Amino acid sequence: MMPDGLDGPRGAAAAPAEAHDADAQPIVNVSRRAFLLGLGAGALVLAVAPALAADPPRRYGGDGMPGGLKDDPRLFVAIAADGTVTILNHRAEMGQGVRTSVPMIIADELEADWARVQVRQAPGDETKYGNQNTDGSRSIRHNFEPLRRAGAAARQMLIAAAAASWKVPAAEIVAEQHVLTHAGSGRRAGYGEFAAAAAALPVPSGEALKLKQPAQFRYIGKGRIGGIDNRDIVSGKAQYGIDTRVPGMVYAVVARPPVYGGRVKRHDAAAALKVPGVLKVLPLDGAPIPSAFFPLGGVAVVAENTWAAIEGRKALQIEWDHGPNAGYDSQRYRAALETASRAEGQLVYERGATYAELAKAERKIAVEYYVPHLAHAPMEPPAAVVRADADGAEAWACVQAPQATRALLAGLLKLPEERVTIHQTLLGGGFGRKSKPDFVAEAAVLSRALDGKPVKLTWTREDDIVNDYFHTVSLERIEAAVDAAGKPLAWLHRSAAPSIASLFGPDPKHQRDFELGQGLTDLATAVPHYRVENPEAPAHTRIGWFRSVYNIPHAFATQSAVAELAHAAGRDPKDFLLDFIGPARTIDPVSMKTPNYGEDPARYPLDAGRLRRVAEVAAQGAGWGRTLPRGKGLGIAAHRSFVSYVAVVVEVEVGDDGTLSIPRVDIAVDCGPQVNPERVRSQMEGAVIQGLGLAATGEIRFAEGRAVQSNFHDYLLPRIDAAPRAIHVHAVGADDYARPLGGVGEPGLPPVAPALTNAIFAATGQRIRSLPIGRQLAGWRDAGKADG
Repeated sequence: MMPDGLDGPRGAAAAPAEAHDADAQPIVNVSRRAFLLGLGAGALVLAVAPALAADPPRRYGGDGMPGGLKDDPRLFVAIAADGTVTILNHRAEMGQGVRTSVPMIIADELEADWARVQVRQAPGDETKYGNQNTDGSRSIRHNFEPLRRAGAAARQMLIAAAAASWKVPAAEIVAEQHVLTHAGSGRRAGYGEFAAAAAALPVPSGEALKLKQPAQFRYIGKGRIGGIDNRDIVSGKAQYGIDTRVPGMVYAVVARPPVYGGRVKRHDAAAALKVPGVLKVLPLDGAPIPSAFFPLGGVAVVAENTWAAIEGRKALQIEWDHGPNAGYDSQRYRAALETASRAEGQLVYERGATYAELAKAERKIAVEYYVPHLAHAPMEPPAAVVRADADGAEAWACVQAPQATRALLAGLLKLPEERVTIHQTLLGGGFGRKSKPDFVAEAAVLSRALDGKPVKLTWTREDDIVNDYFHTVSLERIEAAVDAAGKPLAWLHRSAAPSIASLFGPDPKHQRDFELGQGLTDLATAVPHYRVENPEAPAHTRIGWFRSVYNIPHAFATQSAVAELAHAAGRDPKDFLLDFIGPARTIDPVSMKTPNYGEDPARYPLDAGRLRRVAEVAAQGAGWGRTLPRGKGLGIAAHRSFVSYVAVVVEVEVGDDGTLSIPRVDIAVDCGPQVNPERVRSQMEGAVIQGLGLAATGEIRFAEGRAVQSNFHDYLLPRIDAAPRAIHVHAVGADDYARPLGGVGEPGLPPVAPALTNAIFAATGQRIRSLPIGRQLAGWRDAGKADG
C-alpha cells in the first residue's frame, strides 16, 4: 500500500527528506508559541497572533492549530510487498513515548501485527502532515481520532482490494493481525499481497469508516507495548540531535551576550585563532528586543571539533554593551513585584463582592508566594547541524516544532519553504525549550557564511542555562476568608509575573489571557466571592514556556492558600479542599472567560466532580487521616491543567537538621481514556520527580542583568537519594472512551510543589511560601515555629 519509498529502519528518527508541498503557508500558531512569522519588505516581521487575544478561537482543538489535523492513510501508512508496515510519526519524541503511541493507534485500527511495524519520522511540513508543534500536551489529545481514522481507512482499503480480487462482498472479509480472511471460501492472504492494489483505491469517506469499539482494541489502552526506541536507547544506537554527523561538517559554539538585549561592542579573535583546531571566528548578528526565536548574536568560533571551538571561545576577548537589562536584579525585582501585588491590580475576573466580604470577615488570611525563574535544563542541550547555501537548506535538529524551524530558516536565509528541509531527531528532553529554534538559526546563518559548509552548532550546559528562555518569575498574593461555618467565602488572587508575549512584541507588562487561563480564570471553585487581579510585571529576560507554564506558580499559590485557610478555620486540609472545589458539577469555561487551552468548552467544561474525585483517590491511596509523629506529615493539592485533572498527596519526613526525605507520593490522574497507560504512568512519575526537585532547589537568580547559575553545581537537580522511596500512580477513568482525551505530559507537575510544602507544614508547623525550599527548614525543631 502506498509504495512511495516510505520505508526505513525500525525506529529511525531522522529519515531522508521527502518532497514538500510547494504551497506551504507561513506559520500562524495559535498555541502558546503564538506568533506570526512571515516575510515583509525583505525582513522578518513578528506580530502577536490571535491566540493572545481575549476571545477564544472559533475552531477548537487540533482543527484550530496551524496545519490542522490530517487523517489520510496515504500520509501515514506504507505496506511493502513482504507485509512490512511502515508508519510515519509526525510528532517530536522527547521521552514521552509519542513515537510509540502514534503508530500504535494506527496499527490497532489497521489490525497490524506490531512485530511487523516499523516507524519513520516525518520531516517538518505542517501543510502536508498537519500540525507538528509538540507542546501543550496535545499530541494524542488532538490526534487520537484522526489517527484512528487513518488506520481504519487503510484496513478497509486492504479489505476492498481483496474483495475485488476474490470477487466476494467486502463485508465477508475479516482483517486480523496482518491477515485477510474470507471464511466462506477459505481464502487467506497477508497484507503485502494486496498492498499495491489497495494503494490505488480511493480513501473511504468518514461516513463509510468502521472504527473499532473500545472493547476490540488490541494495543490501545493495554499498556503492553514497549517503546519503539527502547532497544536503541539502552544500546547507545539512538540518534539525538547532538549525535548528528554529516560528511565535511565543521563545529561551532557561540559566545552570546550574557544579558538579554546586549551586543558586542568590540572583540579580539587573535588568541582564539591560535588555538589548535580553530578555523575561523565570525561575528553573529543578534535580533533586537523582542528577539522571538532569532539568534541573540555574539561571536562564533568555528573549528575542527567541538572541544577546539570551546577552547577558542575561552580565548576570545569581548567587550559587551549589556543594553537595557543590565540592571536586572532578582532581589530588587521581587521587591517590586511585592509592592505591585499589595495594591489593586488590573481586573481579570470577578463574581460576587470580594472586597466587601473580605472587609467584613473575621477569619481571613493575607499571604504571598514567590516562585523564581527556572531553567529548562534538558539532558541534551540544544544542538543542530545545518547545511545552507543559496539553493536551499537542510537541518538535523532536536526541535519540538519542526515547522516553526522551517519557517524561521526560510525567512532568515530568504528561501522558499519548500527548499528548506528539517529532519527531526530524537530529543534528549525538551520541556518547551526545544520549541524555540534559535540554535538551529545560528547554525544556518554560520553555514551560509561558510558557503554552505555543514555546521554542527552545540550549546554547552552553561550556554543552555545562562541563555535559556526562562520560566517566568512570579509573586502571587492571596487574601481569603471563611464564613461562620468555616467554609470558603471570599478569595482575592493577585498574580504578578512577566508574560511570554514579551518575547514576540511590545511587552504587555501583564499576563495575557492564555497565561491567566492556567489556574486562575479556569479554577473550578465554589467560593462565592472570587476575584482575580493582574498587577504589572515587566520582562527583563527571555520568558518562554516551560512544562506546565503558568500553572506552576498559580497552583502553588492557590493550593498552598487553600491549606492555610483550612488551618485558619480549624479544618482538615483535604475536607476543606473538597469544600473549596464544591459539589460535583460542570462549569462553562466561557462564563469564566478562559481560553480553555484552545478546546471546545462544550466538550471540555470545567468539571468539579472530576477534580474532587482525583483528590479523593489520592487521599485514599495515601491513607489520609492516619496519625503521624512530629517531623512527619501529609500534604494534598489538586489542579486542573491542559484539560486533565491531577491530585497529589506527599508524605514527608523532616530531620532535626532540616533534611527532607519523602517516603511516598500518591498521584491520581484523570486524563480521560489512557491510550498508552505505561507512558501515562511514566509521565506522572517524572512529574513528581521534577516537581519535587524544582520545589526543593530549582532557582535562577539574576544579578547585573545576567543569570547567576550556570551549571549543575549551582542549578541543582534532584539526585537519586532525594527521590521518593515509592510513587503510586492512580488512574481514574482510564477506560472511559465516552469522554474526550486530556493532556498528559504537563498536568502532573503543578500540584506537586504545594502538596510538598503543605506536607512540610503538617510535619513541622513551618510554612514554605517562597521557593525553592533550600535550607529554610534548618533548625525548625529548635525554632518551634507554629505557623508563619
